[in-house]
Amino acid sequence: MPHGLMLRWMAPAALLLFAVAADAGPPEGEGWKSLFNGTDLSGWEVSEAGRSSWSVVDGVIDCDPRARQGGDRNLWTTDAYGDFTLYLEWRIKRTTGLYAMPLIKPDGSYMRDAEGKILRIKRPNADSGIFVRGQGKSQVNIWCWPIGSGEVYGYRNDKSQPAPVRRAVTPLVNADKPVGQWNAFKITMKGDRLTVVLNGAKVIDGARLPDVPESGPIALQYHGGYNHKTGEYNPASSLVQFRNIRIKALD
Repeated sequence: MPHGLMLRWMAPAALLLFAVAADAGPPEGEGWKSLFNGTDLSGWEVSEAGRSSWSVVDGVIDCDPRARQGGDRNLWTTDAYGDFTLYLEWRIKRTTGLYAMPLIKPDGSYMRDAEGKILRIKRPNADSGIFVRGQGKSQVNIWCWPIGSGEVYGYRNDKSQPAPVRRAVTPLVNADKPVGQWNAFKITMKGDRLTVVLNGAKVIDGARLPDVPESGPIALQYHGGYNHKTGEYNPASSLVQFRNIRIKALD
């Protein structure tokens, strides 16, 4: 990738990183329900496979990617939700290795070179996300990609979706804080429309998610990423933590 092109592409995200202020704190008041008591995983479905992956450490929900068991290891709420606003704070604990991240244009398509190959940049990474309405396709991503967290990978990469849908689920800005710092998500689902605010910046604005279920549980994603044979993490590991999780039903 030409050096000048990379600088022009990366500069807006880098400048925004310092310009965006995080939300003042977890919302309080009528209608908000806490989904995490800071002590245990009450209110969450922990599968047998997930018991070795999720725990409460120092008052936050911690994900350990080193689990050996198979099966669904995502952490699901016991209740289902239709229209809601979800507030939660998350952070990537650390990154391991370099991941070849594709460069994505504002319309959701990939940047390509003269030969049609996707342009990529190698950077440290980790990977998780928030499943809404009970399915992985409507996942709000958490990662270190240049495009920023908050995108809906399942819809952006669905070639059967029209261009406006794929464009709308592509983040407007990169509002992530540096690895190790806490970020604040405010995720709103109303009908089939999704809005995501990250650290006070609107990154997804009323994106339509065609055929999204009317209701379903919410999940914290387990992305795995540990190789027991080598004893190493891959550069897409779920080295993440969550805290201050609250939800407000809108229906």
